[in-house]
Amino acid sequence: MNELQSLLADLAAYRAAQYNLDLPSLRNLAPRLFAEDAAVQLAHPIGTVDPTALVESVYPALYRAVPDLERRDTIVMTGTTAEGAIWQGCCGYYTGTFSQPWLEIPPTGHFVSLRFHEFYRLAEGRVREVQAIWDIPELMMQADVGPLSPSLGREWHVPAPASQDGLLRPAATESESAASLQLVGNMCAALGQYATGGLAAMQLDRYWHPRCSWYGPSAIGSARGIAGFRNWHQIPFLNGMPDRVGSAGGGGHLFADGPYVGFTAWPGMHMSLSGDGWLGLPPANQRITMRSLDFWRCENGRIRENWVLIDLLDVYHQLGVDVLARMREMSKARRGALDP
Repeated sequence: MNELQSLLADLAAYRAAQYNLDLPSLRNLAPRLFAEDAAVQLAHPIGTVDPTALVESVYPALYRAVPDLERRDTIVMTGTTAEGAIWQGCCGYYTGTFSQPWLEIPPTGHFVSLRFHEFYRLAEGRVREVQAIWDIPELMMQADVGPLSPSLGREWHVPAPASQDGLLRPAATESESAASLQLVGNMCAALGQYATGGLAAMQLDRYWHPRCSWYGPSAIGSARGIAGFRNWHQIPFLNGMPDRVGSAGGGGHLFADGPYVGFTAWPGMHMSLSGDGWLGLPPANQRITMRSLDFWRCENGRIRENWVLIDLLDVYHQLGVDVLARMREMSKARRGALDP
């Protein structure tokens, strides 16, 4: 077993230990899995922690809130970027019974789910960097304390790939991975032409399957088909931030594994909130960044499915809006914290 294979085996064991959240195994695996100086970058308000804090603080806090917590991966893919960096991307959700508060979100006593997109940069036999978003607004909504504007798309339990091969599939060939990477790369480049050429320049029909599914984060929701994607996500997004620029060509990491393509960056986009309509936010004429971690599944030369998570709490934080404070106000009565 070579160095990379050994590291991938350790990552598989690390994920397996989270199926029943075996904290002793996570603590034993962490020193040989993570470089000591690895940056573990998580969504707001958790932020950047070191590997020790991840297994001694972050996961134990979630475990206390959801004592029967289990991890369920729906996509695991590994590939190399054009710059030669090796990344593994994992898409799925944590689930269990929400029994105690977490991040001050009140417990429901019921079965809940918390989507995740987690990306691990691998080099010299260790994980050197983690970029991960957990869909915290999703859990807030399940606890009925979601203070964000209503989603335009469908809020539901986002499914695994329709092809059912997110975890087990034939070994990828170089040509298949290259074709998937080219398709998504070309699509991203075409999206960037909107500012100068409008809708026609993005050539959506050329890249997206007519029955495509776009699975956005909670507070945006999911959409079906190109029309659904346009109406429930892209039009409000571009109306609010027409100058948005992606990082796929400068600081972003795009890689493929057979029919799957992953993208991660911290942040992944730069833009100005200069227009109205996105998430009900008024134009603040403020420069912001956006963390967006993506998975695409390609089928017969088109994109058939796209899973997207955005660190929306970080966006609001940049705009000076404390979503968690608003959530605490919404839940005061349930917590018995009403002022006399």
